[in-house]
Amino acid sequence: MWLQNHGVEYEFINTRENSPTAESIQSWVEALGAKSMRNTSGQSYRALAEEKQSWTDEQWVEAFAEDAMLLKRPLFVKEGTAVLVGFRATEDVMREKLGL
Repeated sequence: MWLQNHGVEYEFINTRENSPTAESIQSWVEALGAKSMRNTSGQSYRALAEEKQSWTDEQWVEAFAEDAMLLKRPLFVKEGTAVLVGFRATEDVMREKLGL
């Protein structure tokens, strides 16, 4: 795994088993925006009605809190602040965001 290969200490949290709180999700959305946090390749996302295209961040926070599978993973939180979501960033960006 990339994190282990780069000596990054981390805590893995299975959001399916331990859903994050609405307050945590709200702070993540404030830091990264709801759009970047959407797991658009998952079944939960595809099952949503087309109105999802016009949802506000608040509506997304509610949806994420109801179904954590809507959240893109992995979500990197550093010192309580969401800094990055997904593994599509360049290695340089990942290093910067994770403080390596």
